Amino acid sequence: MPGPEFAREENRMSLQEQRSATGVPLRALSEEDCVRLAGELGEPEFRGRQLFHWIQKRGARSFDEMGNLSKTLRGKLAETCDLGGIARVVSEKSSEDGSAKFLFEFRDGRKVESVLMPGSTADRTKMTLCVSSQVGCAVDCKFCVTGKNGFFRHMTTDEILDQALYARRWLQDRADGRILRNIVFMGMGEPLLNTGNVFAAIRLMTEGNGMDLSPRRITVSTSGILPGLAELAGCGIPVGLAISLNATTQAEREEMMPVTRRYPLDELLDACRRFPLKSGSRITFEYVLLDGVNDSPAHARRIVKLLHGIPSKVNVIPFNPDAGLPYERPPDERVEEFAQILREAHLTTSIRWSKALDVSGACGQLAGQYRQKMPDGSRLVFDRE
Repeated sequence: MPGPEFAREENRMSLQEQRSATGVPLRALSEEDCVRLAGELGEPEFRGRQLFHWIQKRGARSFDEMGNLSKTLRGKLAETCDLGGIARVVSEKSSEDGSAKFLFEFRDGRKVESVLMPGSTADRTKMTLCVSSQVGCAVDCKFCVTGKNGFFRHMTTDEILDQALYARRWLQDRADGRILRNIVFMGMGEPLLNTGNVFAAIRLMTEGNGMDLSPRRITVSTSGILPGLAELAGCGIPVGLAISLNATTQAEREEMMPVTRRYPLDELLDACRRFPLKSGSRITFEYVLLDGVNDSPAHARRIVKLLHGIPSKVNVIPFNPDAGLPYERPPDERVEEFAQILREAHLTTSIRWSKALDVSGACGQLAGQYRQKMPDGSRLVFDRE
């Protein structure tokens, strides 16, 4: 069974390789690519820039929306190209806390979920989108429903990006003042096992003539894939970095996160110390609290020692219970006590009280009710050996 190294290499697809029966996935094209495509279709350069604007700035969902393109050009595009990305929206669920969860389906029938979440109580108009990067997940963290379901395939650039394009358009159509402000790669999948497509999507998200998001408003979360972390450090995109920590010893982390057997905790922390951060930036360490497993005062004190010398902040995340997982949520009092120990040691610490719980959109719960299978009925899972 292929492990994560194989998975990373196998999905470095060029645009030519991503061509489907219906043509080039236009949502994966840069502005330069769109200009080149216009030339191939016998159109002037500015038509390519207009095409890019419609897709990336306006979030067009069809060629018919592109009113300043001629019918002839729209016909050529429809014959030779495909917008790519989301084939259909299966469901949209709104939470009482202002969050929204989307279930998207792609051309091959595979499904992923994304969650829109409001900001702080001080300004709930600035929304954060939690995006997915794989269908399923190969890492198999024992406290995560997504990992329990298995891994099916990597998402392509247009599929990753279209989650953000759709969510932004969804907010604009409601015209209630809410805007898409932040992107976090904390949905289904391990982003650093799909670096080629994730980085390409981020570059499109930050394109000035497109979505024009600040790289500082984008955070990539990883379970600790060291080769991917090295790529992120060298790719020249100054995004935020989040590390899913969840344990304070190698043995504990191996039990909860089998990926640690390949990428040990001490090597991960060394890589974090070397990671090139912009001035004033810090690495976020995410720590899911499991009742009676990793939530003692001793665990909190070990976190302080582990993060010494790393510009960091800690997100303490009370576990979101699921009937299929063997863990429970700690009492709120213990959560507060755990966070206070970190604060007293001068670690910037926040508690991420769960959002979208009433629509199963909280951390680790995505696609829990969609047990997808491979064509032969099996599930592709992480190779732990």
